[in-house]
Amino acid sequence: MKGQPHLWTCELLLWGLTIALLFYVVVVEKRPLVSIGLRLPNWRTVIWGICSGLAILLGIVLIYGVVFRLLHLTINMQAMAALPRLPFAAQLLLVVRAAFFEEIAYRGYAIEPLTELTGSRMSAAVIAWVAFTAAYLSYWGWAQLIVAGFAGLVQTALYLWRRDLPCNMLAHFLTDGVGFLFR
Repeated sequence: MKGQPHLWTCELLLWGLTIALLFYVVVVEKRPLVSIGLRLPNWRTVIWGICSGLAILLGIVLIYGVVFRLLHLTINMQAMAALPRLPFAAQLLLVVRAAFFEEIAYRGYAIEPLTELTGSRMSAAVIAWVAFTAAYLSYWGWAQLIVAGFAGLVQTALYLWRRDLPCNMLAHFLTDGVGFLFR
């Protein structure tokens, strides 16, 4: 953990927030975790998670290869270069945390209460999708919002269709894992 104190502080805070969100759902709201789509995975979870992850990866390849070139955009090389310098175990922890926290926070937890608040599942999904996409701005920069927006749109649609957070988590893990762990 040495060498990256800010990173580890952020990671610990995000894991803590993940646990706090789950605690809040169960203890304060007195709802089961299935109310936010967190349930035991089945074979459909695995199949759709893999298919969705592959679809997101294909879209990202097209975005980088076509959209970025047409618009003369570049990725944030400083941000991209920082990840491979971390030990593999740290990279893996980041990818796992992203899959768990972001799917719980921006899909399951965000969409369900926002649906109750707005009276519209679609409005809730759009708000959650915009929040997810905007969260990438501070670290990755403006160009990367296209990638995060696309991935978030697919992940949000997947959640609305399946209401299966483990499916979303698997797709997210595969996408980030291929993008960051196997470069």
